[in-house]
Order: sequence, then structure tokens, then C-alpha cells
Amino acid sequence: MKKPDITRLETLNVIMVGHIDHGKTTLLHKLTGKWTDTHSEELKRGITIRLGYAEIVLSKEGQEYNKDDKGEPVRYVSFVDAPGHEMLMATMLSGAAIVDAAILVVAANEGIKPQTREHLVAVQAKNIHNVIIVQNKIDLVTKEQALKNYKDIKSLIKGTVAENAPIIPVSAQHEINIDKIYEALMAIPLPKRAIDAAPLFVIARSFDINKPGTTPEKLHGAVLGGTLKSGTITIGDPIEIKPGIPFKEANQVKYKPFKTNVRSLFKGTTSVQSITPGGSVSIETELDMSLGKSDLLAGCVASHTGTLPEAVSTLKMKYELFKEMLGTLPTTKVEPLKTNEMIMLSINTSVSVGIIKILKGNEAELNLRIPIVPFKGENIAIARNINNHWRLIGHGEIV
Repeated sequence: MKKPDITRLETLNVIMVGHIDHGKTTLLHKLTGKWTDTHSEELKRGITIRLGYAEIVLSKEGQEYNKDDKGEPVRYVSFVDAPGHEMLMATMLSGAAIVDAAILVVAANEGIKPQTREHLVAVQAKNIHNVIIVQNKIDLVTKEQALKNYKDIKSLIKGTVAENAPIIPVSAQHEINIDKIYEALMAIPLPKRAIDAAPLFVIARSFDINKPGTTPEKLHGAVLGGTLKSGTITIGDPIEIKPGIPFKEANQVKYKPFKTNVRSLFKGTTSVQSITPGGSVSIETELDMSLGKSDLLAGCVASHTGTLPEAVSTLKMKYELFKEMLGTLPTTKVEPLKTNEMIMLSINTSVSVGIIKILKGNEAELNLRIPIVPFKGENIAIARNINNHWRLIGHGEIV
């Protein structure tokens, strides 16, 4: 069967979220045929630690095109698998910054857990309005238990962005109702893409893809993984990366941006000449491969040289706090922000800690520990440190 040209297909970015061990990674394997847990520690512990990626092509009939060559390939779906562990909320928020829709997985045999609630709030904080809810592991419960779990889910999503989301009963292990998820993915409307705007590439991962023993002439430059939110980037384009990486100068931490050229481009696993908004993509640069190691450039943004604003260490934001903090049981009331309080901010794929200096009405000014590249109106998720855990308490935007 001829491989479809995904550059000609409509593209949807989807994140898998939910409580740890509710079956997100197994479900994604059944949807796409790919295991996203490839980090050695993930395989050992059976949990997702870093963001994982997978892809699929769907036909007009709402089926996986790779398995049914009778249909017409229509939609390329790029998945991000986010960690469900409470300690990895910042990683989950980074993944939520690069998607158009979310699949919230709830295990019917365990029910709604603290991170189920917190991930739903995170989806709301990141302005994701298209949600599919998968009621997984229905093979492990009775009909009565499944119905009770369904009612609990309906109660959870009432008044949220997911209030009208489809709830699909699934057994990922036995591949029951996987086709219904495909149909729901096909029904999600595509967002408008700002192709004519300046490029904005948000970096969620960075890699050194060279294997030990590679000869010098075959070495690849540092690779950036993420998504293009606007514009177009083509092989050969000069780009800059901000804020870059930290270094010490006169006992002060500063950040070094980089300028480089685009060496190659991939949309999923397909080599392409240029990229447009939508889908998980990767950019091979001419930077030294060591700069890509261990997600060193994750949280940065990239664009054509000369188009990005300067990185800043102070930030002004409008904000709105949630009534309750949902990452703990029992839920607790969210207290107002305080001057000199330290909070965590998630902006695009970057995560920074800020000290509140000025509070006025629903606006706050902060000094940032890690600089960010500001874009007016950009969405912010706000978290507070509670007993050494970062808990989501609200959302806002840059002013």
C-alpha cells in the first residue's frame, strides 16, 4: 500500500492525559501501533516520565488508513503522551501547550483520582476546548460499576470545557471501541492555522540522534522537537532560538540564544521540505549535537532570525484563580496570591518560577528565575508549591 503524503492532509494535535496507570500509553499503542515509553527508566517503572509521541492517518470513514486501504486518507493525527504522575505536572503542561485537543483517560475500575481532576483543570487552563473522554478498562468491571463510573465522570465534567465531551467505554487491552475513538477524532473541528504570520516554533524536546561510533561526515546536528504554532519554516532557513541555555558570568546566570540554519525537517517520521502549523514536527539544526542532549533546549522558542522578541525576566499578567485545588483529596480552597510569593508559570512549553512583586486587582507583576520570550495574550497556567508539590491554582495571560 502506498504511504499517504501527510503534508497534504489536515492535521490534528492530541494529548493523552489522565491519572497514572489508567492506561494512557497502552491505549495509544492500540490506536497507533507505537509504544511511546522508550526511556529506560520508563520501561523499568512502567510509567511515562517524558513526553512521548506517536502518529496515525485516518480515512474519511473514520478508520485507521494504514489498516484499511479502501478508504481515502484525510486526517493526520499527531499524539503526545503526557505523564500522569503528580510530580510531573510541569511536563504535562508543556505537552498541553502544543496540542489542539485532549483525550482524558479514566479507568473504570479505579474511578476518578486526584490527577484525573488536575489534568482536566490543566486542559482548561491551557485553553484546550476539544476533549474526548475514554472510560478505559471496562472489561474489569460489572455493568453496574461501569454505569456508576460513567455518572461520576458526568458529574466531574459538568461546568467545564469537557461538559459536552463524548464519553467512550473502551477496553484498550482487548481493542474494544478503538474505532469509536477514531470516529470522535475525525469529528473534532480543526483550528484556524496562522500560516501567513511569522513562524513560532515551540520546543518541547531536544535530542542528539547520533549513535556511538558515527563517523564525522555522517553526524547530525542538534534536533528540536515540538510544534509550529504559526508561519512556515523551510530547509535552509536561518533561525534563532531563545532564551537559549544558561551560563554564569560574574556570578550571575545569563542565557545564551543561538542562531543556526535548518538542516532537515520531519513531520512525525516523514521527511519534508517545509513545515506549517499542526502536528508534532522536528527540526535538525546545524548546532553542535551536544546542545540537543537531555532536552537542554526544551522550553525555548525558535523563529526566523530577527523576528522573536527579546527574552525577559519580568512579567505582567492578568490572572484568574480556581475556586478549589483539585490535585489533592480532599479538595482545598485556593487562597489569594500574595506579594513575594513564589509561583510556577507554564507558558508555551517553558516553565519558570516567579516571585510576585506587585498585585493590583486581577493583575500581577513578577520577577522570573528563568527568562521567557513574551507574546501578548499568551496563555499561562499558574501553580503553587503545596507540601513540595506544584498544584494548579489558576490561569492567566501575558499583558
